[in-house]
Amino acid sequence: MSIAEKLFGLKEAGTDVRTEVVAGVTTFLTMAYIIFVNPTILAEAGMPKDSVFVATCLAAALGTAIMGLYANYPIGMAPGMGLNAYFAYAVVGGMGVPWPVALGAVFISGCLFVLVSVFGLREMIVNGIPRSLRTAITVGLGLFLALIALKSAGIVAANPATMVAVGDLHQPGAILAIVGFLLVVMLDRMKVRGAILIAIVVVTILSFFFAGNTFHGIVSAPPSLAPTLGKLDIGGAMATGIVNIVLVFFLVELFDATGTLMGVANRAGLLVEGKMERLNRALLADSTAIVAGAALGTSSTTAYVESAAGVQAGGRTGLTALVVALLFLACLFIAPLAGVVPAYATAPALLFVACLMLRDLADVEWGETTESIPAAVTALMIPFTYSIAHGIAFGFITYAALKLLTGRAREAKPIVWIIAAVFLFKYIYLAV
Repeated sequence: MSIAEKLFGLKEAGTDVRTEVVAGVTTFLTMAYIIFVNPTILAEAGMPKDSVFVATCLAAALGTAIMGLYANYPIGMAPGMGLNAYFAYAVVGGMGVPWPVALGAVFISGCLFVLVSVFGLREMIVNGIPRSLRTAITVGLGLFLALIALKSAGIVAANPATMVAVGDLHQPGAILAIVGFLLVVMLDRMKVRGAILIAIVVVTILSFFFAGNTFHGIVSAPPSLAPTLGKLDIGGAMATGIVNIVLVFFLVELFDATGTLMGVANRAGLLVEGKMERLNRALLADSTAIVAGAALGTSSTTAYVESAAGVQAGGRTGLTALVVALLFLACLFIAPLAGVVPAYATAPALLFVACLMLRDLADVEWGETTESIPAAVTALMIPFTYSIAHGIAFGFITYAALKLLTGRAREAKPIVWIIAAVFLFKYIYLAV
């Protein structure tokens, strides 16, 4: 019996090494855009872009390897879209929290996630929070990403009279971003694997001809990780009383990871009676990667829905994930290439992901206003306050208040009252 067979049970899963390798390459191509997007976003928080690039590759490789070897699922992991934007633009940019302190908050949320996974509390928490609010958080995150993408592309700009307005659409960056977005959608509709990555590469190439970008080579030794390695400030995160920031990281990580894992496993036919046999192992892999990623110097790591592309190509075991991990490690040597990717080249990827996140609106029960109104408030307040934390806070408080005022208090689970009370206490007694 081969080592691969012993580790992953290929025959039992109905697959072979060749199929798993092809699936791993497929998954990697669909999610490789993160090595360009994540450093660009976190650089906005003042973090050194080259070090974040290394941290992104290492965190993705480590998390995905643990997922493959420990949980034996064909699921790739990397710093999550949305959470990186929340980290850079809301926490660091909006609240003025230093990035080492924000990394400390990510670390604490990861530790909480580990505890939830070890003690099997995930199901109780997830089931206790209304589906309408879980959906609204995803939708609000999508709207938040869209606003950031349009701002990065120069398509929308700040305006003192109207708050936001259309930007200068004659600028090369705005035009190239629009071209990139249309290219992503077209390639995705044609089912071209790696559509997002292809669009980023095409826009970057065009930027050399039309936007004055300069080329610095393709391959080099990996940049130093020292500027971000171990720079997280856990004490600062605990001392500054950023309970809401930790709570947001934790809740979004929990919902995002659980939803992605269940969705990909369902598509792969890996659910037994509607459940994942090794869900706690998968969540433990996810939470461990968050803790490690924060120590390396990147925002929260999570399971990627793009893993469904590898499943579609036949991936059924952790060998698929291991191939993805090895490819992320290989990316460490293309730092110069990652460094020349402009923000307007990654903006189309953000906008495309944002558009896909909005489709969850269909899951809201619009006929029941005590469910739909809190969901709408959550989704709207996230982009309009430029804060996922405030959006979630308003959503939970509105949900609890409406259930109480309409005599439906029993419909809300204890976890809803606890979270609503924490946020309400914060607004009344603590500085916003």
